[in-house]
Amino acid sequence: MFERFTDRARSVVKGAVTEAKTLQQEKVGTEHLLLAMLDDDPQGAGGGVAGRVLRDAGASADDIRARIKAHLDKGPRVLDEADAEALRQIGIDLDAVRQKIEATFGEGALRPRTAPPSRGLFGLRRRRYIVGGPFSPRAKKVLELSLREALRLKQKYIGTEHVLLGMIREGEGLGVLVLTESGVELADLRRRLEAEIRAAAA
Repeated sequence: MFERFTDRARSVVKGAVTEAKTLQQEKVGTEHLLLAMLDDDPQGAGGGVAGRVLRDAGASADDIRARIKAHLDKGPRVLDEADAEALRQIGIDLDAVRQKIEATFGEGALRPRTAPPSRGLFGLRRRRYIVGGPFSPRAKKVLELSLREALRLKQKYIGTEHVLLGMIREGEGLGVLVLTESGVELADLRRRLEAEIRAAAA
């Protein structure tokens, strides 16, 4: 599939892997793809059309990165607010429990730990993502949808703009969540991208 990606789109995919490592995440998610699209150098190979349109729509790499870190610091949500309220009514305060655990075992003790790479045959390091790949299922879906968006627009290549359109179409990852939290409207972003694509084709 990556053979249809432009150099800039490939650079975004590589940049997403780097972003995931920087944030100490095991899998590359939609949030990492988004950060890679918002590469600081608009003239460089990182952001491309998607980065330019994101910045024009009001997204900034620093704001998006801070929002992503805030979500990652919260860790996975096991209980929703209704569950937490039900526990409070029977005398269990989840915040007090969390504080007690972190006071005893250290900050972040409730965050899931990433397993170290396992040792394969002859003691060689084996990466844990050999079977599933380094991308989360949602990020894989975004990359698949980028191909569909390129086909829908009758284009023979996949650029950063198609990756961003794929992310908007998928619509449920952390990448889209932090975009909407930052005030970017997805429908407006799609219009901007499609206008940019039409202008480039003319």
